[in-house]
Amino acid sequence: MTIAVDFDGTIVEHRYPAIGKEMFFAFETLRALKNDGHRLILWTYRHDKELDEAVAFCLKNGVEFYAVNANYPGEEKEDMQSRKIIADMYIDDRNFGGFPGWGVIYQSITGIKDSDVYWAKYNKMEQRSLKGVFQKIGSLFSKP
Repeated sequence: MTIAVDFDGTIVEHRYPAIGKEMFFAFETLRALKNDGHRLILWTYRHDKELDEAVAFCLKNGVEFYAVNANYPGEEKEDMQSRKIIADMYIDDRNFGGFPGWGVIYQSITGIKDSDVYWAKYNKMEQRSLKGVFQKIGSLFSKP
């Protein structure tokens, strides 16, 4: 799938024009979606310096987007042309019902509902075991 992802309020908390704190599991989920073969497009209101900062922040956290505010790399828009991105899915905090969280998004896209399968896949993808806070979080999803 091609997935358009908003930045402020979705990948990070709203602090525009500054960059807010990372949303819980945002980058882990985005990396997992890329590893699953999905094409990610950063789709944001940001432009110029603020956009460059957002892209750099994502790269620093291990996420490189297929395209940024465009349908494909290098796409040039004419003046007055819509910035609408053609995607199979849009992940945005302004969706009807609000932002459900990255765990819900990943489970909805992949169909994985069993937390043990999710965490096993996460561990394999990250090539490390869950420690500290991640173990505590994982226990919240474990079966009684």
